[in-house]
Amino acid sequence: MKIAIIGGGPGGLYFAALMKQLDPNHEVTVWERNAASDTFGFGVVFSDETLGGIGNADTVIAEYMSERFARWTDIDIHFKGQEHTVGGQGFAAMSRKELLELLQRRCAELGVDLRFSTLAPDVEDLSRDYDLVLAADGLNSAVRSQFAEVFQPSLDVRKSKYMWLGTDLVFEAFKFFVKDTEHGVMQIHGYPYSDEGSTFIVEMHEDVWRRAGFDATKNQAFRPGESDEAAVDAIRALFAAELEGHEVLVNNSKWLNFTTVRNKSWRHGNIVLLGDAAHTAHFSIGSGTKLAMEDSLALAACLHEHAELGVALEAYENERRPVVESTQRAAQASLEWFENIGMYKDQNPVQFCFNLLTRSRRITYDNLRLRDPEFAARVDEEFARTQGIEGSAPAMFQPYLIGGLELKNRIVVSPMDMYSATDGVPGNFHLVHLGSKALGGAGLVMTEMVCVSDTGRITPGCSGLYNEAQQESWREIVDFVHDRSTAAIGVQLGHSGRKGSTKLMWEGIDEPLTKGGWEPVGPSAIPYGPESPAPREIGRAEMDQIRDEFVAATARAAAAGFDLLELHCAHGYLLSAFLSPLANRRTDDYGGSLENRLRYPLEVFDAVRAAWPADKPLTVRLSATDWSPGGNDEHDAVAIARAFVEHGADGVDVSSGQVVKEEKPAYGRSYQTPFADRIRQEVAHKAGVAVIAVGAVSSYDDVNSILLAGRADLCALGRTHLFDPQWTLHAAIEQNYRGPGAEWPQQFRAGSRKPPAARTDAVRPRLALMREPEVAGLPTHLRWTPAKVPAAV
Repeated sequence: MKIAIIGGGPGGLYFAALMKQLDPNHEVTVWERNAASDTFGFGVVFSDETLGGIGNADTVIAEYMSERFARWTDIDIHFKGQEHTVGGQGFAAMSRKELLELLQRRCAELGVDLRFSTLAPDVEDLSRDYDLVLAADGLNSAVRSQFAEVFQPSLDVRKSKYMWLGTDLVFEAFKFFVKDTEHGVMQIHGYPYSDEGSTFIVEMHEDVWRRAGFDATKNQAFRPGESDEAAVDAIRALFAAELEGHEVLVNNSKWLNFTTVRNKSWRHGNIVLLGDAAHTAHFSIGSGTKLAMEDSLALAACLHEHAELGVALEAYENERRPVVESTQRAAQASLEWFENIGMYKDQNPVQFCFNLLTRSRRITYDNLRLRDPEFAARVDEEFARTQGIEGSAPAMFQPYLIGGLELKNRIVVSPMDMYSATDGVPGNFHLVHLGSKALGGAGLVMTEMVCVSDTGRITPGCSGLYNEAQQESWREIVDFVHDRSTAAIGVQLGHSGRKGSTKLMWEGIDEPLTKGGWEPVGPSAIPYGPESPAPREIGRAEMDQIRDEFVAATARAAAAGFDLLELHCAHGYLLSAFLSPLANRRTDDYGGSLENRLRYPLEVFDAVRAAWPADKPLTVRLSATDWSPGGNDEHDAVAIARAFVEHGADGVDVSSGQVVKEEKPAYGRSYQTPFADRIRQEVAHKAGVAVIAVGAVSSYDDVNSILLAGRADLCALGRTHLFDPQWTLHAAIEQNYRGPGAEWPQQFRAGSRKPPAARTDAVRPRLALMREPEVAGLPTHLRWTPAKVPAAV
């Protein structure tokens, strides 16, 4: 092949070397506009997984790199005057300059045509004259811009400012210095890369950056390679204690906003994107160099395996995209955590450290316990201490007081519509469904959305609490839960609004009924989706009527014996529609500003609060974001939650979306937890109000991690309980927990021991005299301690 590479960074050079190694007859040319000696940045961090791939692909490069690695396993977190060390992580880093020199030398040995200080020819000319054009031209890729209509890039410029620096202070581990200054919270991400220096990245929210006066040079034009020396001097002063008298090193160091790059496609004909041109991931989760070199390895392999170029490029993108998107999801969670780090400044240091470590959801409690059991035990002890609880139960099995109701554990069965009622009356299906979940060990079992009127139902199969027959049937279910389990049971009240009069879920979710339907209503005559009818805009008289229906249903719920009531103000139903500017276009006192949009939902809430027994908790479920431009976002959610808390809510159940059909949720594991976290930190925790996290929380490890980090007080799981009604009890067995937080019903206790299966469950003999905890072949605690050079006399 005849290959043109635009960009002589690690990704482009590594790809060139691999292709020449696979076939010396390949003609490979690299254009790099900078000189060979120009290097921006200081150190590069690699994972063991990436290093294994490099070792398999090119042993020469791998051996050279391994000779120069700084290796360590510890993370040191400095916060509130304390230093906490967490081991078992496994890092390898080296100088970016040395890496480039190695790759340049390897390319030269293999016969790659390297053209430094040279702009690449026009990409269209290269595309015509070469078999393959690789665009490895970085974050500000000119190739990507030239063919933007094809690649369809998305450039997400983030809110924090950061500066890439170095220091001649050689750290012994990965360092996080989190400093609450007079201007706000600032942090240092630091790590060693050789026996001579460390990377030293300063980061802070843009608001903090402005208050500190760093915006003084924002309009100053810096020459290529020039650094913002005024800002660096200020950083030296701010972090003098952390630098311990050592120097700050610069290399084209200026304030930057991190940009997350995504592209709908990475290829156009024989042109393909690689590395930062195709994607970026925040430096707090990984290295752009690492991702680029992984791209190079995959692309070279796919080209070698497939004779047809188009097939090879498609295979490359199909192979790499899932890996990159997974990394970007973790990186997004991490960068957002650091953007909002000021929310956590009041946490105790141990919980803060655990919160920081688990910010991306890639490290969890169980994972940490394997890596560093001593620190995990410290996290458990600190959590129990702050909760005022004795004993060593896992976080999920510690009791919780919400309002005047004590729950035996922190697990909630999330409300799930079953569409199985007859004329609004729940029957034997609901008894078995909710009864089985209560017997399965959850602390709180929630009903589906119980509707306050027949025209407030979503479907003909939805249950209600608007007549005596419904109340009596619910009372039988509540009595079963109370008589046969130690769980509490809560009712969720709601009105379907503009999402009403639709088919059962399995007959066509959100599709309007073709017969026997009713007229849906809403704050405005705006349909939910393209196939939905426009609802009738309700006036003041009908608003009063619906409010009174909520009050009547509340009285019936109290008579039925429910322990907790939740007002459904989420998912686009009536009260949620009032809250969202996408569904509420009213011009009266109930539309327009957020204050006005809140008016009617709060009016209903106040009426329900007055009708509900004062000694029983009342919670509210919110959609924290509409997942659509122009809709509510997480900042609106904080204001909405604050309003309900001020009106007496005992808890906030934080969900998201389902407000408009055209939403675009960012699905992923525990993807809604950051919204719960924000509401807890900014509103609920200070007010002593519970926050419930919900949304793809699927394992007990996720639950414990969320609770221990202080992101929520309770966790609600839905589909998980459909898969396994005894999920909570089974989670206790998996964690070797037996106690009041997970008591088996007497009738089921014979099954409380996990039955033996195959020989894989056999007890293995001890064959070692000493047990040494290891991760990736390294001890739990390993520091980078290069040989000290004696000072000159």
